[in-house]
Amino acid sequence: MSTINVTEARANFSELVARSHNEAVFIERHGRTEAVVISPEQYERLMDALEEAEDLRAFDSAVAEEGDNIPWAQAKADLGWQ
Repeated sequence: MSTINVTEARANFSELVARSHNEAVFIERHGRTEAVVISPEQYERLMDALEEAEDLRAFDSAVAEEGDNIPWAQAKADLGWQ
């Protein structure tokens, strides 16, 4: 991870993009982080991990729901899978 300011990012954009393939590059303006540049591969990994976490949260929520269980055979029939 590295940090650069907006002016430096503008002046060295090609280098910024190249660096993003090895590490996240934080861009600051007036001492505050304004953006993060990452490689497309890292972005995909992050999105996959986020989706997995959301799926796990939904699964845990569904398991915790009160109510009658539906037999698997009935669920398949209801979905037209038989």
